[in-house]
Amino acid sequence: MTNVPALFEPVKMGSITLKNRVLMAPLTRNRAHGDGTPKDMAIEYYQQRASAGLIISEATQISAMGKGYLDTPGIYNTDHVEAWKKITDAVHDADGKIYCQLWHVGRISHTSLLPAGKQPVSSSAIQAKTQTFTANGFEDTSEPVALDNEGIEETIADYVNASEMAKKAGFDGVEVHAANGYLIDQFLQDGVNKRTDEYGGSVTNRTRFLREVVDAVTSVWRPSEIGMRLSPLGQANDMSESAPIILFGNVYDFAVEKDLAYLHVVESFPGNEQSPEDEALMKELREKYKGFYMANGGYDERSGAEAIENNHADAISYGRPFIANPDLPERYRTGAELNEPDQDTFYGGGKEGYTDYPFMD
Repeated sequence: MTNVPALFEPVKMGSITLKNRVLMAPLTRNRAHGDGTPKDMAIEYYQQRASAGLIISEATQISAMGKGYLDTPGIYNTDHVEAWKKITDAVHDADGKIYCQLWHVGRISHTSLLPAGKQPVSSSAIQAKTQTFTANGFEDTSEPVALDNEGIEETIADYVNASEMAKKAGFDGVEVHAANGYLIDQFLQDGVNKRTDEYGGSVTNRTRFLREVVDAVTSVWRPSEIGMRLSPLGQANDMSESAPIILFGNVYDFAVEKDLAYLHVVESFPGNEQSPEDEALMKELREKYKGFYMANGGYDERSGAEAIENNHADAISYGRPFIANPDLPERYRTGAELNEPDQDTFYGGGKEGYTDYPFMD
């Protein structure tokens, strides 16, 4: 008998019913082909983890210009569709559900990763004080150029194309990645967005790109099949915001207005403790959102169950525990010991540290 029953109550989320509330967070593993096509070993990797109530795929770039790390997958051409279709079929054969996380990294990239050595793009031409993973290892990100209005329109069209490709690939829905300092977040937060046009300045203007992306994705998927990921604490990739409660309060209101399948919120990052101010911000924001709320960040089985029992969350997404424990829900259900993840095999490589973690006896 489980000690954490709240994690194992089925729940309706948008258009689907989740068999449990132990969800697999998006996990970048850098094991795709150079052209963004997932490798065959990803079929086994995802199928092994199909006992999750929902799998959210690793971040998947919407275009060649959306790439920011070596050997990450794409979802913008027929080769990508064919490879992902094998994965979604395997997950469905194992009675699982899987969403595709739609990703554009913006300025968190390097010229060596982009077509013809182009510069990355962003809301403004401000280089991020961080590094990315290239063929040479970790390197400083390259200086970006600010997207002009034509570039914004092209990028939104890329979101539509990627949404169409994800549907053809058999995903159950899509998640718009607006967190962790990537392109949409670069438009949202005023530490990066210094524009003076209709996409900069006021909160209404800075949220315009996100709203246009989500509206475009709804031309392919119903709102009940679309999730959104946010990180209001801005603790990744050199981000900052002067008035987070106003900005993210506006975004939460938009998610309610659109009646999306869920809001997926990064509440903490590894190595960063929440300050009292952070806790107050997250609590105030949470009270604004009445839809399906997916919490992420530092949860274990006990704290995850308590978050659900206390109506803080409807489900919990787990990241690193799913890397080392393909059968994580059953381990939580039975109180079994967890495998320890090997950080040396998190990014890049082959099956070692990817598909060879043992299941319970």
